[in-house]
Amino acid sequence: MRLVIVGAGFAGMYAALSAARLRDIEGVSPEELEIVLVSPEPTLVIRPRLYEPKPESLTAPLQDVFDAVDVAYVQGSVEAVDTKAGTVDVVSAKGKRRSLQYHRLVLATGSRLFRPNIPGLAEYALSVDNVDDAIALDRHLHELAKMPASTARDTIVVAGAGFTGIEAATEMPSRLRTLFDKTVNPRVIIVDRSSAVAPDMGEGPRPIIEEALRKLGVETRFNAGVSSLDKSGVTLSTGEHIETMTVIWAAGMRANPLTTKIPGERDKFDRLLVDGCLRVPSVPGVFATGDAARAACDDCGNYALMSCQHATRMGAFAGNNAAAELLGVPARQYHQEAYVTCLDLGDAGALFTRGWDRKVEMVGEKAKATKREINTVWIYPPKPERAAALASADPEHVTKL
Repeated sequence: MRLVIVGAGFAGMYAALSAARLRDIEGVSPEELEIVLVSPEPTLVIRPRLYEPKPESLTAPLQDVFDAVDVAYVQGSVEAVDTKAGTVDVVSAKGKRRSLQYHRLVLATGSRLFRPNIPGLAEYALSVDNVDDAIALDRHLHELAKMPASTARDTIVVAGAGFTGIEAATEMPSRLRTLFDKTVNPRVIIVDRSSAVAPDMGEGPRPIIEEALRKLGVETRFNAGVSSLDKSGVTLSTGEHIETMTVIWAAGMRANPLTTKIPGERDKFDRLLVDGCLRVPSVPGVFATGDAARAACDDCGNYALMSCQHATRMGAFAGNNAAAELLGVPARQYHQEAYVTCLDLGDAGALFTRGWDRKVEMVGEKAKATKREINTVWIYPPKPERAAALASADPEHVTKL
């Protein structure tokens, strides 16, 4: 029997570990149940940190972890899924193709930044969506530092006032002060079509975020979208033209396009609709998890967000349940009642909230210390030691806050 997991992000990593854990509990050998993970690299990208400097350092190796728990790794990208034949087409970096058969499939392919067809967006916008994009932004900022001061050089526009946009914008003043001449006063502007910052976080946390933006000197343009970009800057839907050499696009996500290869229902973010055990109901043997799945967290109408916090736990349940079907043991109902947010606010500290109503629990330096621990400890892979790695993937305890 073979269980194939596509993706080595937070959901894919925990799916593999959780499946291996159940296999171990049931006393089944790796030869009887082969667990295979397919991804371009055996590396976990610490995506929640890509707004920080030195993004090239924000990855963690996974090969030793996989070896410790007898998970086979196949390098390549899955470009097609044949759910009738039970196969995935894997393409290597050199273009070599191979077909890999599965008896259960876990789609943990994550998400990508949504880039609409805005004139100049593809040519001139930067992002922190993946390691390569974050490295390109970091290099761009270093190149700016070599140029003479000007309005365009010293102005940064961040398109998107959600989590990613806020963290990128509030980190930018300190990054630029480190790179630029100390006499320069960089200008950072957040642009969003919403009427207020952090539209999804509600009224409770908003005054804290607004105060942080004021403290850092970050300007805002609300009820305004990006109409076009060119070499001279960005033009907004209001008609305002902002002279800048740096536009950071952070305006929304979509599930990886591989979800469209699965004959199942999807939501507006292209996430596959799944049942309580993270199965895709219309396709026997296929599970979706992390940012690839729209899953109910509880019985109160809350659904998993496209976040590391939800991906890790969803991955553990999906891997466990896919293995459970093959081993003939009961699956577990995914649930994730606890929900917290920890928003980095640069030199203004951080903001920690608990619950779907975003009740503020910590602010400032206390929240910042928690954010550092989350970013440098909690979200990293377990040590490549068999017992510890398997224990870390108990679905009931992953991301239990």
